[in-house]
This record gives sequence, C-alpha cells and structure tokens, in this order.
Amino acid sequence: MPPRTTPTYRQTRLGAELRRMRMAAGMTADAAAALLGLDRGKISNIESGVRTLSADRLRTLADNCSCTDAAYVDALVDIAQPRSRGWWDEYRGKVPPGLLDIAELEWHATRLHTAQTVHIPGLLQTEDYARAIFGAVLPELRRLDVELRVAQRNARQQVLEGGKLTPYVGYVHEAALRMQFGGRAATRRQLQFLNDQGEREHITLRVLPVELGIFPGAGNAVLYAEGPVKALDTTQLDTAHGPVFMHAEAQLAKYWSHLEWMNKAALSPQGSREFIHTIATDL
Repeated sequence: MPPRTTPTYRQTRLGAELRRMRMAAGMTADAAAALLGLDRGKISNIESGVRTLSADRLRTLADNCSCTDAAYVDALVDIAQPRSRGWWDEYRGKVPPGLLDIAELEWHATRLHTAQTVHIPGLLQTEDYARAIFGAVLPELRRLDVELRVAQRNARQQVLEGGKLTPYVGYVHEAALRMQFGGRAATRRQLQFLNDQGEREHITLRVLPVELGIFPGAGNAVLYAEGPVKALDTTQLDTAHGPVFMHAEAQLAKYWSHLEWMNKAALSPQGSREFIHTIATDL
C-alpha cells in the first residue's frame, strides 16, 4: 500500500501506540524491521501513521514486545484494518482536516465527555447557532465555507442518533448559556433544543453556575473521548488555530480530574434543565 500524504489523527495515534509498545520493550527500530521483514524506513513511516501495518504483523510485534493486554492489542488491530469510508469523508477537502478528525474520534468513542465555557457543545448546536459561530471566524470565511462547516457540524450529531446512541456527558458553564450567538431568538431556540436533548436517556447535561467562581481548566473547551480500552482514551482541546489532540497518560489524567471535579460541583441534570429553562424564558 502506498504511503499516505496526510494521515488522520486515528492513523497517527495507531503509529504512536506501536512506537510506545516498541520503546517500552526496549526494541530498536532496526530490530522491529528485521522481526517484521520490513526495511527500517517503513517502520518509521508506520510509527508516524504514513503507512499501515497488517493485523498479523501487528500481533507479531505485540507478542515480541511482551504486550499481554489482549483487549488493547485487539483494539489496535481494529484501528489497523483497511479504513471504510465514514460519513465525514464526504467533507474531505471541503472543511479543515481537524474537524474531520474530531468527527472520526467521536464516531469511534465508547463514551463522550465535554466541558464548554463559552459555546454550547458542538454536538448539541442548532444550525443557526453554529452558523453564527462560524460567521465570526477571522479571517472571514466565504459563505459557502460557513455552510459546509455548519452542515458537517450538524452531521456529527449522528453519534447521538439512530443506532449509535453514544453515551454523552456535557458540562456547560452558565456563561455559555447566556452568550447570544445569532441573537436573542436563535439563542432561545438553542437553549430549548439543549434542554430537549438533555431529556434523552443517553445524554447527561450538567450546568456550572457562575456562583461557583473559579474552576479547574477555566477557559478550555475540552472533549474527552473514551476508547475501547482506557489506554486509547483521547483528549481534544479547541484552539484558535484548530483542534489539538492529546493522549499522553499525564495529559489524560489531568483532564479527567477536571471532569471529576465538575461532576461533583455541577448542578444535577434536573436542576440543570430547570436552570437552562429559566435562562431561555428570560430571553
């Protein structure tokens, strides 16, 4: 298979995991190449996500690296399988690759957690609300680019619909609820939609009221995606230059602790719905 020119985050994550496995075993790249019957350059390409590795070779590497976590190895084999076309591929070349990586990450997650301080969570945004956000991007986007991003963001909601119904927990700061993106009427519709979604069994919404004061991670928009095994969890942060993905153990522990703090401090799901309803009614 020819090398990829632009590997996705999921593909680069596989390569990073294979490199971590090899390094933990004290195996050199040359030794890995000899073991798998490949030249050293291909090992580098595999570990950077540019090339893939067959299931048989992956299991051979795991065995020789004394990796005994069968569930972890099975999960890596699943990632290494030839990638079927996802719904997000329809937008490849039309929206930034980072937005597609987020969609793919969400699609393969077993559970999703988000924390938002300024915006309503992307998976729960109405079209008008999302359009207002993308309309404020600098440099200013063309109208077509705005509409493509709105459509792609709306399509991401598939992970909460139909046969997926991915469990979702969202923490939303009161400030985000009061920001009138798109105007008063659009914000009211957004809050009503948010409350409707919060009543679904697999979706939990919790509000962080301003009276809490300071809280860990203030200002960060965080997505924590649980993988098929704990070792494949991922944290994603929003930045002005695009999404940043992290999976180092210390990084995951840090943001998981933030979510645990919010779980203890936020209003209950019922209290949150009442809080959101009050804000929407006052608009």
